[in-house]
Formats: sequence, structure tokens, C-alpha cells
Amino acid sequence: MSIPQLLVHDHKDNVGVVVVENLKAGTEMLCVVTHDNSSFTMTCNDDVPIGHKVALKDVSAGDVAVKYGEDIGRFKADVKKGSHVHVHNLKTNRW
Repeated sequence: MSIPQLLVHDHKDNVGVVVVENLKAGTEMLCVVTHDNSSFTMTCNDDVPIGHKVALKDVSAGDVAVKYGEDIGRFKADVKKGSHVHVHNLKTNRW
């Protein structure tokens, strides 16, 4: 059995959360959707710290970031699928 590296809360989400230490660029991640325990794989483009997000699809500056099926903020830059999402390219509604 493989250990998931990325958790996605809802099928509507366009970001997932890294749940392992030292995720390295080029890793073929096991991604699990917690809503229904489905899974998929995706390649991580960057080294991403635990707790940070990864884009699940290509997004453009100004697009809404969706996590838990909810609007959590706006992308400040274009982000490619599999790339690190954090304060450098996302302005959250919370902060």
C-alpha cells in the first residue's frame, strides 16, 4: 500500500495539500480525495514543504483558489499543474 503525498478535500478543489516531509520535484505523487477516498497520480514540479499546496490544474492570475470546495483566495500569478502554491503566488482570503 502506498502512502499519499497529497490530500485533496473535494473534487471541486484546484489545490491539494502536501502531507509528507521533503516532497521533491519530479515525484509522482499519490493524491487522495478525502471526500470519497478516490485517488489519482500527478507529478510534482517543485520541492514543496509539508502543509503547502500544489496546483491540481493550470490556473491563471486572478483565478479563484478552491480548497474544501470553497473560495480561499485569488492566484497572484499563473501557476502550472503540479507547481507549488503559497504566499508567492496566492493571496488568501484569510490573510
